[in-house]
Amino acid sequence: MRVISLPHHSRKSGNPAHCFFPMEGEEQAEQKQRDSRFCRNDDERSGESGFTLTELMVVLVIIGLLATVVVINVLPAADQANQTKVRADISTLESALEQYRLDNMTYPRSEQGLEALVTPPSDLTQPQRYRSGGYIRRLPNDPWGNPYQYSQPGTQGGGPYDIFTYGADGQPGGEAENADIGNWQ
Repeated sequence: MRVISLPHHSRKSGNPAHCFFPMEGEEQAEQKQRDSRFCRNDDERSGESGFTLTELMVVLVIIGLLATVVVINVLPAADQANQTKVRADISTLESALEQYRLDNMTYPRSEQGLEALVTPPSDLTQPQRYRSGGYIRRLPNDPWGNPYQYSQPGTQGGGPYDIFTYGADGQPGGEAENADIGNWQ
C-alpha cells in the first residue's frame, strides 16, 4: 500500500501539517484533506506526552543516589541488630544456667555443654533434681547460624563460665562483625 502526503495548513495556527492517505484518487484525497481527522499537525505532535532519554537518565541517577544512602544507613544497623541479638541470647542462656545451678548445685561442665540445659546429662549425680522439660526449650544459634560456645570454668572474665560466639567468621578473634562476643563484655 502506498501512502501520499499532502501539505495542509492547520486551522488553529496556520502551521504546516501533514496528511497521510492510502493511495487513491486525488479528489478523494483532497476531500479527506479537508477533514482534520486524517491530518497530523506539527503543533499537535509536539504536545505528545512522554519522557526524553535525558529525563529518564536523571531519574535513574537520583534513584541510584537514594539507594546508596539507604544502604549506607541500613548496613550498620544490621550489624548492631546482630550484636543486640547475641547479647539477648547470652542473657537468656545465663538465666537458664543459673536455674540449672540452683537445681543441681553446680553448672554444667564444658564436656556437657549448653546441651545440658535442654536434655539431662547422663552423668548427673542426682537426676531427680533435673527440671522436667529442661531449662530452655531449644538452644539458639548466633545470628550467623553457629552454635554458642560454652566453657566452665570461665577463662575470659573471671566468672564461673563463659558463653560466647566467634562472630560472623566462626573463628576465634577478629574485628568488627568477626569479633568474638561473650558474657564477659
